[in-house]
Amino acid sequence: MKLGVMSAAFPEMTLEELADWAAAQGFRALELACWPRGEKERRYAGVTHIDVTALSPARIEEIQGLMREKGLEIAALGYYPNPLDPDPAYREHVIAHLRKVIEAASRLGVSVVGTFVGRDWKRTVEENFDRFREIWPPIVRFAADHGVKLAIENCPMLFSYDEWPGGKNLAYSPAIWRRMFEIIPDSHFGLTLDPSHLLWQFIDYVRVVYEFKDRIFHVHAKDMQIDREMLYQDGVLGLGFRWQIPRLPGLGEVDWARFIAALYAVGYNGAVCIEHEDRSFEGSEELVKRGFLIARNVLAPLIP
Repeated sequence: MKLGVMSAAFPEMTLEELADWAAAQGFRALELACWPRGEKERRYAGVTHIDVTALSPARIEEIQGLMREKGLEIAALGYYPNPLDPDPAYREHVIAHLRKVIEAASRLGVSVVGTFVGRDWKRTVEENFDRFREIWPPIVRFAADHGVKLAIENCPMLFSYDEWPGGKNLAYSPAIWRRMFEIIPDSHFGLTLDPSHLLWQFIDYVRVVYEFKDRIFHVHAKDMQIDREMLYQDGVLGLGFRWQIPRLPGLGEVDWARFIAALYAVGYNGAVCIEHEDRSFEGSEELVKRGFLIARNVLAPLIP
């Protein structure tokens, strides 16, 4: 395994600046954000460290040379929109860009693209599976044709009332993953596993590693603090709007030794990329960097 950084927390840094910093701090892998330039829909979205619409052969050579020089691996390209959005024009737009990200990964020699399945948040799981069966098989075939694996993150995307009532990503639980993989058994379709989203749903994130070991293509390291007072006040039906608090690894309730041990046990040898969504370490680039280093110091003894 290699310890890395998910780049979306550094919107102002160039790829070159990010690579310099990450290598100097002992990181060995990067997941690089690839949103369309200028399209910011939420926190940590709209970040572009590789512009897949302007990826010339010369730029590919520059990027690959930079990674070799810094001793870094591009573990994944990341683009996390909502391909099951109820607006057909929006769906067409984001799927078209996702295809460009897949093509870019293939040209760069990157084997994984991290993304969301998406969801129409006002419809049931069953109704969303009807759209999933229509939309996702062609996307997966496209990725397979380019030798790229699609890694679906397990975040429910349910943090605010504009995502109410269902969240904007269908792929949030083991039962749903099993159905997804029954519909699309292709070996190029799997998971970006983030234990923090399982913790607040009371899902055993260690058991998940063992059950879905063959489908784990990428890992996000993010922690979760449960505010017990707010949980008492709101209960689980409050859906964590006030009691689930994203934190950096080591500052929440994920047992990282058990989780990483399970990854070793099942033979996972990909990247573990720290995903920074901790409001305590926002507001300046220096604070964001400090947060990443806290997380590094927690995880580095487990992923030397």
